[in-house]
Amino acid sequence: MNDDQQMIQDSAARLFADAAAAALNTQVEAGGFPQALWLQVEEAGFAAALAAGDQGFGLTPDQALPIFEELGRHRVPLPLAETAAGLALLACAGHAPLAGPGTLIDAGPGQTLALTGDGRHLSGEAPAVPWGRQAAWALVQLPQGDIAVVDLKDAAGLSCEPGLDLAGLPADRLRLAGVAVRAVLPAEAFGIALPLRSTAALLHAAMMVGAMEWALAEAIQYANDRVQFGRPIGKNQALQQMLAQAAGDVASARMAVRAAGLDFRLGDAQRAARVDFGVAAAKVRCGEAATRVAATAHQVLGAIGFTHEHALHFATRRLWAWRAAYGADAWWAQRLGAAAIRARAAGFWPAMTQRQFSATAAE
Repeated sequence: MNDDQQMIQDSAARLFADAAAAALNTQVEAGGFPQALWLQVEEAGFAAALAAGDQGFGLTPDQALPIFEELGRHRVPLPLAETAAGLALLACAGHAPLAGPGTLIDAGPGQTLALTGDGRHLSGEAPAVPWGRQAAWALVQLPQGDIAVVDLKDAAGLSCEPGLDLAGLPADRLRLAGVAVRAVLPAEAFGIALPLRSTAALLHAAMMVGAMEWALAEAIQYANDRVQFGRPIGKNQALQQMLAQAAGDVASARMAVRAAGLDFRLGDAQRAARVDFGVAAAKVRCGEAATRVAATAHQVLGAIGFTHEHALHFATRRLWAWRAAYGADAWWAQRLGAAAIRARAAGFWPAMTQRQFSATAAE
């Protein structure tokens, strides 16, 4: 990590330090929204960190990813990843930035949103929309590949059925009946495949890295502090091996995310293959690692780690939720595998060493 990245990470850590309190997460899980913290995040420029030009800070993804690592490390209950990804996509397509928190509506099971005949209204249903009830606007992945921009606050024809994801954070069912579309962003403006899913997946992978690092640190600290039969349980060789394996998982996940961040650029068609490979590898590695790290942390902490009073569940439940967000590891692995099969034996090793496949899997 260079000096600029370290400075950005330190700034995020200072801002998010108080957000790790269990009371804030409990408040959000009960239906509240940390408005004061959101205003601080906006003022710090984190929401527009990835937006290029005059619309934001214009940080490259590898510079901005430490913000989202800290978001995960401190278990911050905010729609920052969705908003930052949305503002970056808007800027890439030449659209003016939008105010307030935003959300993303990805393609997937149950998502039936489509433009009406006039092309200026959106109808259908979207289940499990992150922060749907609090978002002021949304970017919607359309079946033909374009992205629609819609206002959600006081929109005529919009209804919201509140729900929660595995982390206890808002994941609401939205029903749209002729909701006016602010704009339609053409797919070719982004230069990469699946721009909405890929951008959000990369940011969520970074959040997973932060959450895993915190969970692992908690497990190590507990293993050193918990004394049983006259010595710390961390002296047990089997437990040391579990923690060592978890540390290896976290380290490999971190490197996969940072490599993807170096390759990721919106609007650059020449980097499309590298972007697709990098995001897929990062999401696969983080999903697999999260499964093992969460299990190890709970095994080490034992009964206390399963209580609501202990903070561990705020990290592990987020890992379980983010593991499935914007394409689970199995979905991204299938995409990589299909591309590798088409590249055949002659193209496999060059593709691995160049961090790209020349042909991506079918959409």
